[in-house]
Amino acid sequence: MILKKNRKSRNKVIAEINVVPYIDVMLVLLVIFMVTAPLLQQGVAVDLPHASAEPVPPSELEPIVLSVDDNGQYFLNISDAPTVPIALSELQLRVAADLARHPKRTVLVKADQGISYGTVVTAMVVLQRSGAKQVGLITDDQPPELTQGSLKRGKA
Repeated sequence: MILKKNRKSRNKVIAEINVVPYIDVMLVLLVIFMVTAPLLQQGVAVDLPHASAEPVPPSELEPIVLSVDDNGQYFLNISDAPTVPIALSELQLRVAADLARHPKRTVLVKADQGISYGTVVTAMVVLQRSGAKQVGLITDDQPPELTQGSLKRGKA
């Protein structure tokens, strides 16, 4: 009788799933996403001005974004090297060529709030000469607190 019990216990099927390999895979994927997520930020770091406005409706094509950093340098997201400054003449040629292929593509300017108004206007004029019918401005969605002192100093 003892022999029969041992045979039954050896032939018994174990119905357990080993989840350790799945946990290892999930941890590796988590690390990969944590490392790559900050790298996916588009363009150049710019301190945007604050304004409350309705967002632009999404379109099928990625918009053309001209970034202007705090040194007044221009960066174009559709160029070969979007993190390298671009000259205004090359900027005009690239945007004109892209708008000739995709005339309904949205054109946006993302400018640092510390640069002069004239630098942004110059960028917008170059974009219009390139064929952009409308040029939008990218801002942060949090409006600044308006106080009487900030209005007098022109910090609104």
